[in-house]
Amino acid sequence: MAGLKRKESPAVKSFAGGVQKKLKTNIAHIKREKRPVSEAEAETDSDPIVESDTTEHSGEDDGVSWPSDDEETTVDRKERMSAVKEGEVRRTGKTTKGIDKPAIVNAAANSTSSRDAHAKQKALAQERRAAKPNADSVARSKKIWERLRRKSHVPLEERKVLVAELFEIITGRVKEFVFKHDSVRVIQTALKYANVDQRKMIAKELKGEYRGLAESKYAKFLVGKLLVHGDPEIRDLIMPEFYGHVRRMIKHPEGSWILDDIYRGIATPKQKAILLREWYGAEFAIFKTSGEDLVSSDLKELLDHHPEKRTPITRSLHELVNQLVQKKTTGFTMLHDAMLQYFLNLQPAGEEAVEFIELLKGDEEGDLLKNLAFTKSGAQLVCLALAYGNAKDRKHILKTYKNTIQILAFDNHGHQVLLAAFDVIDDTVLTSKSIFPELLGKDSAPEQQHETIMSYLVHLNARIPLLYLFSGKAKSIVTPEDLGMLDEVHKIRATTSRKEPETRRKELLKALSPTLLSFIAANAETLIQTSFGCLFMTEVLLGAEGEKQKALKAIAALANGGEQVQASLESPAAGRMLKTLVVGGRYNPATKAIDTVEPPLGFHEVLYAKIQDMVLEWATGGNSFVIVGLLEAAGFPARDALRETLAEHRKELSKAANDTTPAQKASAEVKSRELNGAKARQVGNKGTQLLLQKLDQ
Repeated sequence: MAGLKRKESPAVKSFAGGVQKKLKTNIAHIKREKRPVSEAEAETDSDPIVESDTTEHSGEDDGVSWPSDDEETTVDRKERMSAVKEGEVRRTGKTTKGIDKPAIVNAAANSTSSRDAHAKQKALAQERRAAKPNADSVARSKKIWERLRRKSHVPLEERKVLVAELFEIITGRVKEFVFKHDSVRVIQTALKYANVDQRKMIAKELKGEYRGLAESKYAKFLVGKLLVHGDPEIRDLIMPEFYGHVRRMIKHPEGSWILDDIYRGIATPKQKAILLREWYGAEFAIFKTSGEDLVSSDLKELLDHHPEKRTPITRSLHELVNQLVQKKTTGFTMLHDAMLQYFLNLQPAGEEAVEFIELLKGDEEGDLLKNLAFTKSGAQLVCLALAYGNAKDRKHILKTYKNTIQILAFDNHGHQVLLAAFDVIDDTVLTSKSIFPELLGKDSAPEQQHETIMSYLVHLNARIPLLYLFSGKAKSIVTPEDLGMLDEVHKIRATTSRKEPETRRKELLKALSPTLLSFIAANAETLIQTSFGCLFMTEVLLGAEGEKQKALKAIAALANGGEQVQASLESPAAGRMLKTLVVGGRYNPATKAIDTVEPPLGFHEVLYAKIQDMVLEWATGGNSFVIVGLLEAAGFPARDALRETLAEHRKELSKAANDTTPAQKASAEVKSRELNGAKARQVGNKGTQLLLQKLDQ
């Protein structure tokens, strides 16, 4: 039978469920007759047939064949089961008696024995569980947990009763629950619904076990919950148990993550300093800080006080950092802080610094550099590596961030890496091809590309790398943290970069400007509605390289828009944008003059052509300062005509200058309510007042 291979006739295939097939003789010239079924055949029918890998099909050598397509085979499951019980086999509609009863009995016995065996195994497992300590308590607590974990399905009163019962079970026996993968979840649930005193009870019962819990695959989450749901007392109870074990725990597959989570989000500055100092060598783990209130992890300060310790400290730091890098565990904030401390205390052009940059580049998958970019210390380290590295190092680092540019732009720290790349890489073609296509989504459809750029404008971090090349270090764009990093990078690039900063900036702007100018031309009406959009249009149009007339005309055309557009134009943000574009530059507080851009924008001519018939309305409305800007704009050819128009309507201007504007009236009502009915000071349109002064000059 080992050489047989099953075939399946259409009649058999038509039955749902796996109906066992029966063998027939394959002698075609012999008429099939009724015959008794032998014991061997009965056993064959009850046992599964093993197919042979060496037999392609049934043939004359087999001595056995399966029903052909022409033969009619009918199998009725219920009749067949009845036939087995009665000791009969039904074949082709005919009944044949004679099956040996012992074979049937053996098959039934095997089935019964299998069920009995499973039942015995289940009973044995239950006995073993029952024999364990606190079996009843664990079983009951797990049932309570199963109910409590579905919070929305448990009424408040029932939950209070279950929580009270749960604490009756675990009080005094918390340690017996926490090191098991199933029962530790019970403690986590108890902690979730516990009050302050109950949490402190759990924390005190586990005192002395927290390092072991942190290194447990399941119990580590309990430590995290205790710290998140706890208070400073619980935190100060847990943290000292990690002191002296940092170097071991940071290499532990389980303990490292909980240790870093605590370091990053829960530990106080003093506790963080104590943990980080242990990276500097075993001496700092064995000899504690003797209760000093101020503990510093600044390696430079430490080496200034103990210069003789420089070699052992740097060796210890490098060894531990290298071990974690080789293990591919490079996502720890503590690791990034230690790496920054190490790099800051190396000779910039020395052998150790070069080796360290090679260590950063050595990760083939680039996970180290990618992880570094998303923490404060890590991003600073990458920026310094870009500043100190040579052209080859910078190219390698930039290549590592392929397909990560947009994520970097939105990150609190990652966008600094892009700013540093803009300022230090001399190969502007490389920078343009590596960053701008992914940053702007140039490979996507125009609509999708515009949505991507729009998402940058409304995000405080993402708009910085988009506008930095246009605005420079403008405080309205760049954060104080970014300014500090850029100042440091600019000092370094004076000795490591060859290209002039302004030349580098203009070359990058030539690659970036066309996309943003076309975006403004297509979306001016949407951009004018938000302060972010107005700021974006101002910075791009003042700093862009290339043809700007299409974008300027799109903005000027808004003057003839509908009511909603007119309302947007009268907003303070839109007014500042229009006046800045009209005068053609930014106001310089130091010189008290306008720093006009080259070549001149010429927006005053474009805008005046659109509002020539609405000058009085603009002069007495919310855009009065735009008209002031037209009178002040250098090179405005229609200045005399504008003055004549204003002079003809001097009476209307005087009235607007003295009357309260709608915005002032609304503000006065608010102040009146705040001052219990006292009248607030009412003033007129300040822009109109300036226009009258200029007409008198």
